[in-house]
Amino acid sequence: MWGIIPAAGAGSRIQPLAFSKELLPIGDRAANGRERPRAVSEYLVERMIRGGADKLCFIIAPNKTDILEYYGTRAWGAEIAYVTQPRPSGLCDALFRAAPFVHPSEPVIIGLPDTIWQPEDALTPLPRDEFSLLLFPVEHPELFDAVSLDADGRVLRIHVKQPEVSTHWIWGAVMMPGAVYHALHQLWLEPGRGDEYLGTLVNAYLDRGGQARGVRAGTSYIDTGTLTGYRTAMHLLDQSQMQFDEGAEPPWREHPCT
Repeated sequence: MWGIIPAAGAGSRIQPLAFSKELLPIGDRAANGRERPRAVSEYLVERMIRGGADKLCFIIAPNKTDILEYYGTRAWGAEIAYVTQPRPSGLCDALFRAAPFVHPSEPVIIGLPDTIWQPEDALTPLPRDEFSLLLFPVEHPELFDAVSLDADGRVLRIHVKQPEVSTHWIWGAVMMPGAVYHALHQLWLEPGRGDEYLGTLVNAYLDRGGQARGVRAGTSYIDTGTLTGYRTAMHLLDQSQMQFDEGAEPPWREHPCT
């Protein structure tokens, strides 16, 4: 299974940085008997591997060689490949740079490397043989891609950063068969498309009779690409560690919306 990680963005919302935003240190981990800073993208990498990915593809800008140097060719048992996106051309352009590597029979996971979400095993309930979106509840869905579902959990529409949406569930990761990934790629290549956002492309896929399922397995979702999100993540990590020390559950396992 492939995990596709779009990491070519400039990170303008949190600049200036002296390194790629995907390497922003948030939290720490023990390595070789000592603690070290933890890059924000490690949270996604670990979750993808836990969800079944044994191959990862980072899509990077030509100048973001620090990501390659950080991860190398293998992480936690998963092989790693790198593809360059020559210029910023949107999320879909980045995602489909990995198309030559993905066989139609291989499932694909897509996630965003500047996010931290819980629970760690949230990808586990997603079916590998069906196009499915991992959903998270947020307080401000208008800042994300909100997802409307029918009574059976089928995706009706993705609302791309639209105000006054009627749902507080957003997609934070995606799993799909390789055949669906390639079908989306072919749709994106059609004249007049070239969608910037995955949400608008998925809507076109649904309009043509495609199907996707929404799975409400997420409990919290943080976009660390802004200073507010970064502070929130640091605060929750601190609170999580304090409560772990006391033998309690970390606060971000709770539903953030009341």
